[in-house]
Amino acid sequence: MTSTTSPSALDAAVVVDSIADLVCENYVFPDAARQLADLLRRRSAEGSYRTESAQELADAVTADLRSVNGDLHLALKHHEVPVPSERGAAVLAAMRREFDASLGGVPRVELLDGGVAVLEIGPKTFPLDWAAQPLAAALSLVAPARALILDLRRNAGGDPNTVAFICGYLLDGRTHLNTLVSRQGEVAEQSWTPPFVPGARFGADKPVYVLTSGTTFSAGEELAYDLQQLGRAEIVGEPTRGGAHPREGWTVHPHLELSVPVARAVNPVSGTNWEGTGVRPDVPCDAGAALDRALELAVARLA
Repeated sequence: MTSTTSPSALDAAVVVDSIADLVCENYVFPDAARQLADLLRRRSAEGSYRTESAQELADAVTADLRSVNGDLHLALKHHEVPVPSERGAAVLAAMRREFDASLGGVPRVELLDGGVAVLEIGPKTFPLDWAAQPLAAALSLVAPARALILDLRRNAGGDPNTVAFICGYLLDGRTHLNTLVSRQGEVAEQSWTPPFVPGARFGADKPVYVLTSGTTFSAGEELAYDLQQLGRAEIVGEPTRGGAHPREGWTVHPHLELSVPVARAVNPVSGTNWEGTGVRPDVPCDAGAALDRALELAVARLA
């Protein structure tokens, strides 16, 4: 196996060429995909990717991948720990370590003044087959609260199925949340809240506030955006990062994973998504002050 400290030993040009092929074949926007593939090959021929560090290679390729349309899901990710070669396995291995270190993605559940509960979901919305049990426990625990604050300020993305699961506790009846449209312009998948959730629902009538920051990304953004567009929650905090395209990952080296968006999200209410713009807060404020601000809003509304 080639060392991560010497991408030249594995032939960086070959790695970049494989990246160009994968982008061209899979990126959701075909015209941009061809433009990016041409850019990568030209930059490689110019010697722009000669480096002795896999981290430096990842940084240089990522900068070029994002130079055409600013898609933050386009990336060559460096992993310190060697990752499996199977498609999608690299990001799952990294997420599993975060899951085990964060109480299953529910690091904070607390009852604040006036019967207002705060529930932090992060650092990811982890795959549903991992996260269903801790999320069901936490969401059932806060169900009797008079109002709920969902803290997504440190949530960097994850599984859209988990987003739908969480929304199932905050809405009544099956609700259409999102539609994924493929590279070919066809409906690839629709996201709906589940007809049944384990435990107690918070329900659709009591106040919900969602905290966001400039770190909130991807599936974390979807959770905020879905609830906002449905009129179910007020967003308090900062605009989010702006990554709406679902991605897949390919291991192109034991320490390097290529992330490529393979579909685009279409919200059934807005007809669009938060790509590039981020989720815009209903109550803008610094992320550090968002919890206090949301608590003030909740207490005032309940009074």
